Amino acid sequence: MDPAVLAASFLPILLLELPDKTFVATLVLATRFRPLTAWIGVGLAFAVQCLIAVVAGRLLAQLPDRPVAAVAALLFAVGAFTLFRGAAKAQQAEEEARVEYEGKVRGGTSGWRAVLACFGVIFLAEWGDLSQLFTAGLAARYDDPVSVFAGSWAALLVVSGLAAAVGGTIVRKLSVAAVSRVGGVVCAVLAVLTALEVAGLDLPV
Repeated sequence: MDPAVLAASFLPILLLELPDKTFVATLVLATRFRPLTAWIGVGLAFAVQCLIAVVAGRLLAQLPDRPVAAVAALLFAVGAFTLFRGAAKAQQAEEEARVEYEGKVRGGTSGWRAVLACFGVIFLAEWGDLSQLFTAGLAARYDDPVSVFAGSWAALLVVSGLAAAVGGTIVRKLSVAAVSRVGGVVCAVLAVLTALEVAGLDLPV
């Protein structure tokens, strides 16, 4: 496992998902079920999604290098654009996501039924999410699927764990717009570095 690839996967996904509806969804689930139960269900859903994204990225990596790098650069650029565009309306989007999930989530179950309920909500809601596409791009860019999977999944576990444990406090104190902008910068840097690789420059990262 490469620590550099692990970090390159962890940090962007963390910054992508902190202001995203993933955090809000987990927060809502943790109010309907026990926080640990919600976190386990959410974490299992993310494990499956990260695995699928990494497999898709490695399949993409079988294509010629430059087209693969170009697709990865495009995914990173889309991530940057989405975060920058959403920063101004981040608070409003968060409130809308909260209302949406409060309407979808029903409590009343416990144990593995509750875990499966949380798994289903996140798996269906986050399918094709930006973080999943981003993970596929990372898996295509780096020849280390294990590190990409571990970094991406760890980031999602941290975000969902924070939401389940102290989500309400974070929502009150965290500037969602600022996190979105920082995430946008990170995605933009990755897009530029990957585009330079497409242009034929040999970069050390």
